[in-house]
Amino acid sequence: MRQFSPPHLAALAVLLVAAGGSVLAGRRFSRGGEAEWARWFSRVLAGIIFAAWAGEYLADVIEGTWSIQFTLPLQLTDVVSLTAIYALLTRRPWAVELVYYWAFTATLQAVITPDLAYDFPSVFYFTYFGYHVGAIVAAVWLVWGLGVELRPGAMWRTFAATLGWTCVAGVADVITGGNYMYLAWKPAHNSLLSAMGPWPWYIASGVLVGLVLLAIVHWVTVGLRRLAG
Repeated sequence: MRQFSPPHLAALAVLLVAAGGSVLAGRRFSRGGEAEWARWFSRVLAGIIFAAWAGEYLADVIEGTWSIQFTLPLQLTDVVSLTAIYALLTRRPWAVELVYYWAFTATLQAVITPDLAYDFPSVFYFTYFGYHVGAIVAAVWLVWGLGVELRPGAMWRTFAATLGWTCVAGVADVITGGNYMYLAWKPAHNSLLSAMGPWPWYIASGVLVGLVLLAIVHWVTVGLRRLAG
């Protein structure tokens, strides 16, 4: 997919509308107390994310593109999608925190610079943006719509969880010869990794940039909370 092509811009527009709408709806819900429609919204959003995430693997099998090197559920996106579903259904603080920080760092970058070889109206267009956009909307809905609080140290716990999953993906890359989390080589499309030097140096740079992005999300969130409160 070409970055900022009409289908890409359409997906970004859906993200803006869905995220903004969820905040407005959630704030109205929180003032009126617990409402059944809000619980159903969380369930429906969780269902959309799951359908898109699982549907992509099903499409890979049907298309004959599934492979152990590239389509095991070992990307950070897989963890974000499943954690978003769990957070929507349970509102567990640790899950909400992980989704929030991941959504506004890794997932947001994936939406702005999509690593997608297919274009509209391919099923992969809908699955890719379904679970990526869904995770960001889930983060906005839970934290800014429903007001789930981010506990002290959430940024550092997210950073630790990211490093832990990176180690898992790295071991998988060695075993399968794949490129999970882009630890073996950079993605073909332009992204932050494009400016971080050759392998393996971009991995170390990526860790530092990831920490900086998490810190930016943290301080922006703190600032917005103060303005709102």
